[in-house]
Amino acid sequence: MSKQAQSPPPGDRPTPTAPPPPPAWRHWLWPLAIILVIGMWVALPQLGSIRSEKTNLTYTQFVDDVDHGKVKSVTIDSDGKASGTLTDGDGFTTVVPVQLAGDQLLNRLEKKKVEVTASRSSSSPSFGSQLLSWMLLLGPFLLIIWFWRRLSKGGAAQMSGALGGVGKSKAKVFDAERPSTTFADVAGYEGAKSEIAEVVDFLRRPERYRRAGAMAPRGVLMVGPPGTGKTLLARAVAGEADVPFLSVAGSSFVEMYVGVGAARVRDLFAEARKRAPAIVFVDEIDALGGRRAAAGSVVSNDEREQTLNQLLSEMDGFEASEGIVVLAATNRPEVLDPALLRPGRFDRQTVIPLPTLAERAAILAVHCKDKRLGPDADLDVVARGTPGFSGADLANLANEAAIVAVRDGREILSAGDFDAARDRILLGRREGSNVLLPAEKEAVAVHEAGHALVAALSPSADPVAKVTILPAGQALGVTEQLPLVERHLYGEDYLTQTLAVRLGGRAAELVVLGQGSTGAANDLAGATELATKMVREFGLSPEVGPVGYPQGGSVFLGGSGTPMSSRPFAEATQAAIDGEVARLLREAERRAIGLLTEHRSQLRQLADVLLVEETVDGSAVYRLLGTEPPSARPAGETIAPRRVSVTKEAAAHRSGQEPAGPAPAPGRNRSTGRSSASDTAAHARPAPDPGPGPGRNRPGTPPKAAP
Repeated sequence: MSKQAQSPPPGDRPTPTAPPPPPAWRHWLWPLAIILVIGMWVALPQLGSIRSEKTNLTYTQFVDDVDHGKVKSVTIDSDGKASGTLTDGDGFTTVVPVQLAGDQLLNRLEKKKVEVTASRSSSSPSFGSQLLSWMLLLGPFLLIIWFWRRLSKGGAAQMSGALGGVGKSKAKVFDAERPSTTFADVAGYEGAKSEIAEVVDFLRRPERYRRAGAMAPRGVLMVGPPGTGKTLLARAVAGEADVPFLSVAGSSFVEMYVGVGAARVRDLFAEARKRAPAIVFVDEIDALGGRRAAAGSVVSNDEREQTLNQLLSEMDGFEASEGIVVLAATNRPEVLDPALLRPGRFDRQTVIPLPTLAERAAILAVHCKDKRLGPDADLDVVARGTPGFSGADLANLANEAAIVAVRDGREILSAGDFDAARDRILLGRREGSNVLLPAEKEAVAVHEAGHALVAALSPSADPVAKVTILPAGQALGVTEQLPLVERHLYGEDYLTQTLAVRLGGRAAELVVLGQGSTGAANDLAGATELATKMVREFGLSPEVGPVGYPQGGSVFLGGSGTPMSSRPFAEATQAAIDGEVARLLREAERRAIGLLTEHRSQLRQLADVLLVEETVDGSAVYRLLGTEPPSARPAGETIAPRRVSVTKEAAAHRSGQEPAGPAPAPGRNRSTGRSSASDTAAHARPAPDPGPGPGRNRPGTPPKAAP
């Protein structure tokens, strides 16, 4: 089960879209406005001066026309301007000197019976000039007022966006239109799906449960490593449910403003009550529901604690929320507050572990539906070669295999494409073989041949799948061991033989080259860590006894977490632990050296083959030893079974004698996918970490043993 290899589900924020481009006519507004202003400037002053066409006469001509009786009427202004009509009907204008506009002129006009009209001076500006004057006067003030109001509205809009929606929930509501993902798209995890589907069924048909006196669970917490499909299950619930589904991320409740988180929690449940019955999904709830600080604690976060308190009250407070079920997902359950995990809030905790072998095959089938597979591409074989892969890892594996096929100019995926994709994910990009000097290449071949032979000769160890000396990532060579069956417990024989396999590369260098090298640095670190766990946590040391001092940390982060800040035991106990760790490592090295000394000719042959072919299949290693590759063990065997010869060897080992060597037919049990690599400073994968509880189980990292 995994997230689909497609676009992720819509989050709690809408998908941003680019604003539409402005219409083209808006670009012509300013040019048209400028042309209009210029036209008004030219045309408006002429409106007030439109008159009938008139003849402009001098004062002498005007007086002469009056004397000859050619003037019919005249209008004289107080400023001396005069206009009138001639007897022939034409108009005229003239200017009468103020000094001469007296009784003499009036007598002449009366004598010739000219109609005389007096008027005041009409010096008022025209309509166009008045309009332009007002525009020039008020225009700057109007422009300033408009600009100020625009800024005020923009600032108010921004402030309302920043403050008005600060208390609004960021939940994405799926009501009528739901995601297309259903439970059929989730491979495996039938128990988890049935448990969550039961909650959905309660919301659909609550009367069935009420008749039996059953109460609906308030919350379901999905816990598991990253990439196992917790969010995918929530999407499937949203697709299957006939009730509204509200999805929100835990990080969206907290912002820079105090009280925002609590307000958003209130708004989220208020929206859910309006749509009840409804389902609320909170992804990554550890960002919201972290453990509250103790009284007097130096470090605390009042804002986050207020948000958590509001969530606790909404889920099971004085006013109970009816018809609302909260689904939550996290990969850090150890940081959640105990008040959040109690019954009445999260009544059920569903563990979503890493997929098993059958589930990995089903997940690969889901991710390969849109891909064309060749006849040699067996998804069951690919699933066996990917122990510890999560659903997201398997989706990435299928995608990388398709990329490899496209790179080779093909559209059909072969088994080699999946192998190359797995090596690319685990080891990194493949480097050219010419990066090593001839002496270094021979040392790497001897190192990897030692790992492979010790693994093949150890009956309880994991079978060899492939040996290569082609550099990839930080590894100069790789020996891969892959499981055939799923196991959850690891016996002492498996762990001790794993130590020998880890030190097989260094032992080969000592046997063939006569000296060690820095290529075993990561092997030593991984073997030391495993031996320390055997003594400190698994109680496999007679000297220290059946005591356990776990290292601590989250079991859902792919490792054992950070070491303890202080030792919970005395200095004498630490000295005993150090002595037992050193003893286990020395015995593992002696066993590896003994096996390789006994099979020195095969060691040299395998190293020579690696120098020529650079990559050797695991079956070739077993043919070189004259044995058959191991087969899967019966389904009823869980702890690594041992043959009679192996039992004798273990008895000799406990009596302090050097083991005579294992029987030729190798055994079979579940492997960790060990990837031993010869590198100057570090290898491809971290050291084995078989600790209590579920954990990562990739090639190179053994799974954690069940308690």
